[in-house]
Amino acid sequence: MTTRVQVEPRIRLIGITKRYHSLVANDQVSLQVAPGEIHAVLGENGAGKSTLMKVIYGAVRADDGELMWNGRQVEIDSPDAARRLGIGMVFQHFSLFETLTVVENIALVLDEPFDLAALAQRVESVSRAYGLPLDPHRPVHSLSVGERQRVEIVRCLLQKPQLLILDEPTSVLTPQAVLTLFDTLRKLAAEGVAILYISHKLHEIQALCDRATVMRSGRVTGEAIPREETPASLARMMIGRELPHCAIPAYLGQRRTVLEVRALSLRSEDPFGTSLEGIHLTVEAGEILGIAGISGNGQNELMAALSGETPTAADSVLLDGVPIGRLGAGQRRDRGLGFVPEERLGRGAVPAMSLARNALLTGHRKGMVRRGLVDYAAAVRFAAAIIERFGVRCSGPEALARALSGGNLQKFIVGREIAQSPRLLLVSQPTWGVDVGASAQLRQTLVDLSREGVAILVVSEELEELFEICDRIAVLAGGRLSAPQPRAATDAEAIGLLMAGHSMSAAA
Repeated sequence: MTTRVQVEPRIRLIGITKRYHSLVANDQVSLQVAPGEIHAVLGENGAGKSTLMKVIYGAVRADDGELMWNGRQVEIDSPDAARRLGIGMVFQHFSLFETLTVVENIALVLDEPFDLAALAQRVESVSRAYGLPLDPHRPVHSLSVGERQRVEIVRCLLQKPQLLILDEPTSVLTPQAVLTLFDTLRKLAAEGVAILYISHKLHEIQALCDRATVMRSGRVTGEAIPREETPASLARMMIGRELPHCAIPAYLGQRRTVLEVRALSLRSEDPFGTSLEGIHLTVEAGEILGIAGISGNGQNELMAALSGETPTAADSVLLDGVPIGRLGAGQRRDRGLGFVPEERLGRGAVPAMSLARNALLTGHRKGMVRRGLVDYAAAVRFAAAIIERFGVRCSGPEALARALSGGNLQKFIVGREIAQSPRLLLVSQPTWGVDVGASAQLRQTLVDLSREGVAILVVSEELEELFEICDRIAVLAGGRLSAPQPRAATDAEAIGLLMAGHSMSAAA
């Protein structure tokens, strides 16, 4: 790390405490970040990292403590006040209006006068310069999760912040886009921008960050220089124990095809979407088929076609040999299909509803509705069982979905689907924004479920994840699917070439 002259910290937190009733989210937290420093904040889901960042950004007010900005004490009572100071934040859960275009969403946070047409040109220029290309006129509802992440990052960069807060900014970016983002962040740091960086990807922390503050249960438990640590030592600091490794036993059951997709072609109704062309694939009982690809290459369209959200030709999708292409999502669930969408809040769970009520959304088939009436006590018991079985950290079945950290909500959603004993499970981005401990648990859960005879299809932009848990891997690029390859017969370089559209061939 380049030696820096001692300067006043850009931001300094002194004894920040934030309570939610009996829960202490931040307990006497102190840290400081210098101009030009890239500073990581590490911790498990629920450790208090996101709450602390929201305090800095003015989205949450601390109960105790001081915040010093460029050497003077300030009170930041709103995101608008934070932006006026020069603080920008990219949230893990996006804060975009879906009915507006990219440029309209960006215009909402700009204080200076603007011309929308000129701003659109600026958005397009800046986004391409930073390797995060965007169509400024595209409505946000038509964007994939990865593309929405780009909007959040570019919107922040256009504000020319003095402090940039990034909460899981690379969770749905491709490896190439991550490298480009890192180049951008290093350039910003060289220009004096202070950066607070939250990520569960420890190799990213090592490659990018100058210092790290470790949090556990709302408290600062240590500091580290990431380049002097290993991923294992950083993980131990985060979770207080050795990082578990995913065990992949052989499947000893009977092989049979559970899901078969035959020549699936589907024109996207979204003018900005990706049409599917001649998709062939099979998933057997006892295996996990992984689908890699750059966001926006047809993943959403494929999952909609398989889950029943979008109807297809009757014989293009078969479950246990029975055509289901014309069946709706509910009818497919009745036949043993489970689905975990990539968007936790809004699709996987309703933010303002309790976990018990969210359990009803798909779990009502498990005896929670009798003679047309909801047995809410049964829903509470069902939710409580999921919370206990999957180690969901929350106050109980009546906790609101939006009150959970990303990792804990993901564990609940995955657990809800598994608790319904599916024959086929579709999972999109299973560990997006989930800490290393919870990621390991979720991945092992999927492997164990597959070895019980369940067929699992996983869509993920995490190549490391796919190589860890999948039996076969295929790539979706431009709406076309490559031939699935056994995990041992391919590598990240070959998959990366396919993701870029090279040597693409239809699956047999």
